[in-house]
Amino acid sequence: MGWRDVRKRVRRTMAEVLEIPGEIALDLPKIILVGNVQVIIENHRGIVQYTTESIRVLAPAGEVTIRGRELVLRNILPDELCIEGRIEGLCFT
Repeated sequence: MGWRDVRKRVRRTMAEVLEIPGEIALDLPKIILVGNVQVIIENHRGIVQYTTESIRVLAPAGEVTIRGRELVLRNILPDELCIEGRIEGLCFT
């Protein structure tokens, strides 16, 4: 077990003990998918690429790619963004 794994385990345990949501304690994005028409991403680090067929969002642990048709950024806030359109896939890299 590496140092990263130990740190993750300690953070996860502390989050459970203190009843802190995991996405906050582990610095993960929170992704809410509403059907296949809307994606809300909290705790993002910015937009890497934006087209009507693909949106790449930087997250603390990598990138989140949303693929679809007629994709539009509806809301962009410092800690949250909303994407709408016909969502066909979501991928973590």
